[in-house]
Amino acid sequence: MSHVFVIDTQKRPLNPVHPGQARRLLTAGQAAVWRRYPFTIILKRALPTVPVEPLRLKFDPGSRITGVAIVNDASGQVVAAAEITHRSQQVKERLDQRRACRRSRRRRNTRYRPARFANRRTPDGWVPPSLESRVQNILTWTARLQRLCPIQAISMELVRFDTHLMQHAGISGVEYQQGELAGYEVREYLLEKWQRRCAYCGATNVPLQIEHIIPKARGGSNRISNLTLACEPCNTAKGTQTATEFGHPEIQARAKQPLKDAAAVNSTRWTLYQRLKATGLPLETGSGGLTKWNRTQRSLPKTHWLDAACVGTSTPATLTITGVSCTSPLLITATGRHSRQMCRTNGAGFPDKAPKATSVVGGFRTGDLVRAVVPTTSKKAGTYVGRLAIRASGSCNLKTPSGTIQGIHYRYCQPLHRADGYTYTYANGQNRQTGKKGAALPPQA
Repeated sequence: MSHVFVIDTQKRPLNPVHPGQARRLLTAGQAAVWRRYPFTIILKRALPTVPVEPLRLKFDPGSRITGVAIVNDASGQVVAAAEITHRSQQVKERLDQRRACRRSRRRRNTRYRPARFANRRTPDGWVPPSLESRVQNILTWTARLQRLCPIQAISMELVRFDTHLMQHAGISGVEYQQGELAGYEVREYLLEKWQRRCAYCGATNVPLQIEHIIPKARGGSNRISNLTLACEPCNTAKGTQTATEFGHPEIQARAKQPLKDAAAVNSTRWTLYQRLKATGLPLETGSGGLTKWNRTQRSLPKTHWLDAACVGTSTPATLTITGVSCTSPLLITATGRHSRQMCRTNGAGFPDKAPKATSVVGGFRTGDLVRAVVPTTSKKAGTYVGRLAIRASGSCNLKTPSGTIQGIHYRYCQPLHRADGYTYTYANGQNRQTGKKGAALPPQA
């Protein structure tokens, strides 16, 4: 991030300052480090009052990555920028794994947790957990940034993807009411689409089988776009290979692009809008076309955080991105907090591990960013910076950029940044202590 956040002695947000000024305050002992990511300092005593300039928090919500920008509307300065990588896919995979485990246990005469889906009700505004995770990431960072800088307004891109139009570019009118199988059975549709011949060897006048371009064993679906026709010899020879692996990339190219990302944005756009509106701050929305227009008129490259900076009609005529180049936004990756699984199981669904142990040892927990200063009397003497994997014995593992170091006792560790459900890095991968001159920013974890 280009500027450093500042809070006063009462933990109230002040104007972000240039990294050079932050370094002078730290060197003079007038401030101390409050947070490493995003880098924030807290004043030790009151300084001359400076009027607080209102800032605007802007989001470009995406299915996998959301761009974030904090802009001063009066000056056009992009004060800070970041990109949040969501963990929606990981949440979905974990839920699928849990469902498969429970279903397998119900098929056996063993003790199991009874199904509860018949007794549950979905409240108003409910969205699936994988999408809820994405919404909560944005709300979490809205609340955090409000505590670190004077946010007075919010802008978000309220875009809707037409998934039907994305599959059929020329669709219009009543055709929206008719699916691609209108008037066809699945097999007849495929016979017509593939000219009643094997898609791989071109054989005609032979029995044809419905075949998955991407096999179900490899994550393929039963969508029409993933189905083709093959003769029995080709179908058997292909096995669990994809069409490309089988030597027919042209068949793979004909498979339509998945629309899960577009559907995720469509499903959560109004939920996110309502929850951001509940913050009480003025909320501005903008279309995807307006975002692209603003970015094009200002000759800015295509990135998530620059898209966020160009959201809405409030975008200043001139955006100043000095200090936030296209390679240095803060990259935030959602990792979650701990594990809710009370009993871990093996591949067959049987418990095979002890219950979860205590998550705090010596005041540290897994995921904490620490600096370990190991004395020369130890075999692992040296200074290391990394994330801690806590052990009940106190002898922990430390994950550093150069690798994992085992057997570091917590008494040698000094906390730098407490685990908060996210990991942080920079797009250029540079160590900020040896990067830009005068940057009062922390070392990369």
